[in-house]
Amino acid sequence: MADSSLHLEDQGDLGSIFSKETDNSAVADCDRTHAGSSVYAFWNIVCSVCGVGMLGLSQSLSRGGWVAIILIIIAWWMVLYLSIIVNKCLYRPRNRKLHRTRLTSIPALADDAFGKIGGWIAYFFQTWILLGSSILHFVLAGSNMNILCEGTAAEIGQIPWTIVFCVAVCIPIIFLKSMKDTGWTSISGAVAIIITTFICVIVAGMDNNSRIPEEVASGKTIITHNTVVWIGFPASLANIAVSFGANIMFPSIEAAMKKPQDFTRVVSYALTTCALLYIMIAIPGYYVYGDSVQNPVYYSLRDGIPRMVCILLITLAIIAPIPIFLAAFNLECEEAMGITVERWGRTGEFAFRALFRSLTIAFCAVIGCVVPFFDLLMTLVGAFGFCTCIFIIPIPCYWRLFGFRKIPLYELAWNFLILLFGSVGLIFGTWFAIQDLVHAFNEK
Repeated sequence: MADSSLHLEDQGDLGSIFSKETDNSAVADCDRTHAGSSVYAFWNIVCSVCGVGMLGLSQSLSRGGWVAIILIIIAWWMVLYLSIIVNKCLYRPRNRKLHRTRLTSIPALADDAFGKIGGWIAYFFQTWILLGSSILHFVLAGSNMNILCEGTAAEIGQIPWTIVFCVAVCIPIIFLKSMKDTGWTSISGAVAIIITTFICVIVAGMDNNSRIPEEVASGKTIITHNTVVWIGFPASLANIAVSFGANIMFPSIEAAMKKPQDFTRVVSYALTTCALLYIMIAIPGYYVYGDSVQNPVYYSLRDGIPRMVCILLITLAIIAPIPIFLAAFNLECEEAMGITVERWGRTGEFAFRALFRSLTIAFCAVIGCVVPFFDLLMTLVGAFGFCTCIFIIPIPCYWRLFGFRKIPLYELAWNFLILLFGSVGLIFGTWFAIQDLVHAFNEK
């Protein structure tokens, strides 16, 4: 087992900026006997972060205007900072008699900092995110598959296809034993996302070239843009929160690394890669299609082979992170419920694991079929779950474990800005998302 004091000293790069001191009495590291490489961790982060959220970034700009690009950059900085301080907090529990090894998750961190109530609150929001993200992916996969099968006997509807994907994902989910087992899905998903990004950018450029002659001939502006739309900022912020919202799984990903001292470097590279991809797809999408851009952005592309290839690739890409989301949720629940080989034997452990994970998939399928509005559902999940668990909960835990008075004033100012950022998205984003969902159900 690795010594966590060594882990803190070897953070490197950004980790050295946030390090306050080295605690020689820090708790022991977790068991990394079956851990994977840093490369797997990199792809796990890229794949889990670059999911459905990136597809709505062009619409985020349409809701908030060009100024919303600043929100993307700020969110990138904030999530990178929060990922590093959360990882540090995992090795600095207050109750070291109870926690003799590294804390396992954000709920465990909140429990250590604020007791059972804090732990349950964090667990609720983490569950909201992990299951909500899985539901979003299932809904979009079902919608995409129905579009791909348009005009054929396989065009059975969005809801039936959603159920098909739930059943298909259920099989590998049952056999996953650790986050290391999700490495192959992460690499394939990330590659599909990168290819889709380039296709969307290229096709958007082609659409722009065909649009300009029409505007010149008619003398009218077909596409409209806004510099800033203040009333749309909360919804824009909620969608951006979804796009960077996978850091709740970073404790599980870090625990599956053979070299935890590389985590800061890996998460920095991975989030920077994601931010570049986000800007690459958000700006052309909004520039070409303006305020009429759809979520996902490839729905705005003109009909043709490139659009269908995008839909196919992104369908594969959004299926890949689902095992990561559900594995993070299932592994923690199973540990809490005592579903282990030592307690039940191999056969009993597998039976309970298969039953629990099948029920989890069934729950996602029911919600995905009842609420099939992808863009509105994404805003609600982002505003209520991501803004809370990503931007709000880690800050008070950090203050509690490291001491409010020991943190420099400039860092406290940055912390309060993060809290304001998350609170605006939580309050106003949730309110507007609920209003839009009620309106959509009334029109259904």
